[in-house]
Amino acid sequence: MARTPDFAKARQMIYAAHGEDPTKHTLPDGFQIPYETHYATQMESYLSKRCPDASEVLRLAVCGQHFRRWEVPRDSYPKTKVGYLTWRTHLKRRAGTEVARILDECNYGTENFTRCQALIEKEGLKQGEGEVQVLEDVACLVFLDDQFEEFKEKHDEAKIVHILKKTWGKMSKEGHDLALEIPMTEECKALVGKALAE
Repeated sequence: MARTPDFAKARQMIYAAHGEDPTKHTLPDGFQIPYETHYATQMESYLSKRCPDASEVLRLAVCGQHFRRWEVPRDSYPKTKVGYLTWRTHLKRRAGTEVARILDECNYGTENFTRCQALIEKEGLKQGEGEVQVLEDVACLVFLDDQFEEFKEKHDEAKIVHILKKTWGKMSKEGHDLALEIPMTEECKALVGKALAE
């Protein structure tokens, strides 16, 4: 008899790994939590807005998109465009494999854990495949809401506008609608406006 998939256990196992991230994120009240715990929480929050009826597999893929990412730092690859792309590809495949293993352990079966792996690896994104596009929208929304302010302090305007245009191009109309609702400083709004105008 087939065993019932255990969503709560799978999610808990993913968050247990996030809890080992040595990098900390400081909350508004001053309390610090592991950065990947914070990131996964933000991803889940935007998934609930973008796709309230998301499947369990998509929800777990969203939780685990950056699974143990801190273990493979950017500087472990050459500081070139090829090095960056190779690093990103390795991260997606590694996270996909490890999260799929968790789903397998939690009784999700081959079809579901391979589906989760494909989602994390963004298979089918260029073809506009439904759940993969939702995951991409969510990742872009978290970048705009949670990371953009810090990102803009580290780069010149030309690069910021380029990244914003690229981010916007990855998103669906539903993603765009949610992005336009994100509260931003006047400076950030101006940069987004410039990117969308070009």
